[in-house]
Amino acid sequence: MSHSASSSRTNSSPKSLRHQPHDAEAPFPHPVCGGLHRGLSARQVQMIAIAGTIGTGLFLGTGRSLAQGGPASMLICYGIVGFIVYVTLLLLGEMATQYPVAGSFNAYATRFFSPSYGFALSWNYWFNDAVSVASDLTAAQLVLQFWTVSHPWVVSLLFWVFLVSVNAFHVKAYGELEYWLSFLKVATIVVFIIVGILVNVGVNESHTYIGTHNWHIPGAPFVGGFGGFAKVFVTASFAYGGTESLGITAGETKNPSQNMPKVVKFVFWRILIFYVLSILLIGLNVPWDYPDLSNKSTTTSPFTIVFTLAGSTVAASFMNTVILTSVLSAGNHALFAGTRVLYGLSVVGPVPHAPRIFSRTTRAGVPLYALLATSSISVLCFGSSYIGSGQLWGWLQNIVGVSNQIAWLSIGLSSWRFRKAWIRQGRSLDEMKFRASWTWPWGPYFVTITVTALILIQGWSSIFPTFSAVDFISYYVEIPIMVIMGLCWVLARNTLNSIPATGNADLDPPDETTALIPHGGTQEAHHKWTSDIVDIQTIDLYSDEYADEPLDEVMDETRRKRYMFLWRLYDVLA
Repeated sequence: MSHSASSSRTNSSPKSLRHQPHDAEAPFPHPVCGGLHRGLSARQVQMIAIAGTIGTGLFLGTGRSLAQGGPASMLICYGIVGFIVYVTLLLLGEMATQYPVAGSFNAYATRFFSPSYGFALSWNYWFNDAVSVASDLTAAQLVLQFWTVSHPWVVSLLFWVFLVSVNAFHVKAYGELEYWLSFLKVATIVVFIIVGILVNVGVNESHTYIGTHNWHIPGAPFVGGFGGFAKVFVTASFAYGGTESLGITAGETKNPSQNMPKVVKFVFWRILIFYVLSILLIGLNVPWDYPDLSNKSTTTSPFTIVFTLAGSTVAASFMNTVILTSVLSAGNHALFAGTRVLYGLSVVGPVPHAPRIFSRTTRAGVPLYALLATSSISVLCFGSSYIGSGQLWGWLQNIVGVSNQIAWLSIGLSSWRFRKAWIRQGRSLDEMKFRASWTWPWGPYFVTITVTALILIQGWSSIFPTFSAVDFISYYVEIPIMVIMGLCWVLARNTLNSIPATGNADLDPPDETTALIPHGGTQEAHHKWTSDIVDIQTIDLYSDEYADEPLDEVMDETRRKRYMFLWRLYDVLA
């Protein structure tokens, strides 16, 4: 498929051409040089959906959660956050299926809620992804401590070079690497669940039945009281982080109207099986006070501990190797998402939110300059991490976890405005390519309220019983940054609108925020500050809708006929 064909297919539809003037600014960004390619297949997107967020948060973060909150807090918090994420993904799926564009929920926040909020959110999420890569590279050093490697930072640096190289090729290279790494993680989780059950019933070094013993040791099942319970929320948010970036892949997914709904529906099973069941087994088998589980100098994966309890050093070493590959996968996913977010920022409207150079793509459709900028930030963070420890990784976890929550909150706000505009403008619900009917109308309100509550209460332990300035900053630094960036956008927008007119109507046409009044033979602009909250009555709901092409339908029908039984089984599960 040529560049022009891909570009037109991504960013326009027959409906958008009918309902939008030729010279009007498109609600969603258009690529400047070639644009992204739809190179991710259904196979790759579905595997990314299944295991894309299984990484350091689950393999390492659960150790920190268990040490800080205990087994009961960990199970409850991960369950609550898991349900919130599932509803959030359904809301995102509705918008991503209708408008599969680069930038995803960042673009939706700009279009349906507020341009200033979308600007702040986009930069915040890009920084989140860049820091996530640094966090994963730091986690790799912690994993390597299992083998007492002399200079673990060298391996992390090699990982960084490898990730940049893979992402510099075609998007298919990213998709294929993520597919096989995700497949390995899924297989490992299945093996872990089996081994965890065997260890609990007595197949362990001491040949004793463990059962719920570790829930009754001193301090358990709720470690640290309410403060410990609240701490686990941000760790759980870090673990589930990246799920929302599946919407970012919509701009490069083949036949998104068919594939995106299946992807988001699969999330429920992933959360139920991979997260909740794994966390239950960890809480049953690993005591919260296990030596070196999580402290300022090191963090040990509970997955490795369970295999050690099974009495096999070789199996424990193999599990640690798999965890190392999962770190690589998580870094790959974060680098890809951050690159696409920066690309989306650079192609917004006539006044881009980032330098236009980041919109330039290679012949293979890779935004190379955006990739280099994202990876350079991550390597700067990583450059200072080799002198750090488990404490540094914990702070990075907090920052990334809160950033993930802000992203989920934004999806809730965007969905609320999107749904309201759809109904207010009289469009039929049958026109939606995908609709999570059981979340109507409470879904957006539920996500917005619950995530806001999480953001506010999870830093309780940094204030009570003693105030910790460093911990407090790691929990709440994202909030003032978001506010400041949003205000900067509003200030810049209103300042531009208040520039005095030159008297030439062709050069300086008045807008809704400027009134031209004669004064002493000249014209002056009397500025009126306005809110940039989008009016749902005037939102263009037709532009950038994806129009299914005949080739998509033929390929999908052919594939269904060839694998009819498997497709039916998949649809039942999804």
